[in-house]
Order: sequence, then C-alpha cells, then structure tokens
Amino acid sequence: MNKFVLALGAAAAMASLAPAQAQTVTYTLDPTHTFVTWEALHFGTSTSRGRFDKKEGKITIDRTARTGSVDITIDMASISTGVAPFDNHLRSKDFFDVANHPTARFQATGFGFEGTQVTSVRGTLTLLGKTQPVELKASRFNCYENPFFKREVCGGDFETTIQRSQWGSTYGLPGIPDNVRLLVQVEAIKQ
Repeated sequence: MNKFVLALGAAAAMASLAPAQAQTVTYTLDPTHTFVTWEALHFGTSTSRGRFDKKEGKITIDRTARTGSVDITIDMASISTGVAPFDNHLRSKDFFDVANHPTARFQATGFGFEGTQVTSVRGTLTLLGKTQPVELKASRFNCYENPFFKREVCGGDFETTIQRSQWGSTYGLPGIPDNVRLLVQVEAIKQ
C-alpha cells in the first residue's frame, strides 16, 4: 500500500479522535421575542405583574467548549403594567428612580450546560447603580432555523427570584414583599 495513503489514513483517524473545535457564535437579541417580565406579591393578596418593553444586547455561545457571555441592557422607562399611574410610580424614586438610573444591565460569563443545552446563566445585574450576582435557570433552551430571518435563532425561558432590597429598593417593605420573580423570554438571531 502507498505510504502517502497510509499517512493520510492515519491523519484522518487521529483527527476523528481529537476533540471538536470550539466555535463561538454571536447572537443579537430579537426584540420582538425577548421580554423581561416580573412578578411581586401585593400585600400578600394578589400578584402584580409587568414587563420591560425596550431592551438590547448580544449573546455569545460556544456549545462545544460550554462557554458563553451575555450583555443585555434594559430601558427602565419602558416598564409596562397596563396601568399608567402604576407605571409612573414604578419609574419614581420609590422604586426604579428612572431619572437617575435609566438602564439596568445583565452581564454573564458563566453558563451551565447539559450536553449542548444551556441550563443556567450566572452573572451580575446592575440596577439602581448597584451590582449583585444573579443566576437564571433555563426551563428550556432551543435553536432553530428561523424561516423569516433565514438564520439560526437560539433562546429559551429563564427565571430567577431576587430580593429588591439588595439593590436598594426598599419602598413598602414589608407590606410589599422583598422577593421579585423575574421571567426572561429570550430569542437571539445568529450574526
């Protein structure tokens, strides 16, 4: 047998044993399929809910290396509960102090994986000028070929519960509880 053919075969066999090459892919948030929604008990009687309508950001994922990063900015003035006076109160110094802190920012570099599926994202949330650690758990993660964009879209539903007092939001405590549940629906388009 030809030595060249043997060498080529050996090289191919070695390449198949080598770990897959890491590839970082960048995605940009799809604002029509990305929302940050919150829930908080109201005096232990009912659940107040709202969402932030304006956000932007980028996500990078390397599913082979099981790494990634997230950088999302939320326009705090875009809060919407469906009740204008409540929205205005939430924008005031009592809660989000939008005049002095117009944005919130989530940054992460810690990803949990099960196989190639993202199961959690660890990072920091900057809100009201304070930065605290936050971990979001994924209830699902998926990538698909979007027929409209003709590109891959990845995303999922993520959630966590924060204590708002850690960021200095103490208005109404203890009648209005400290715990706020964050539900984050994310879809991001491959660049």
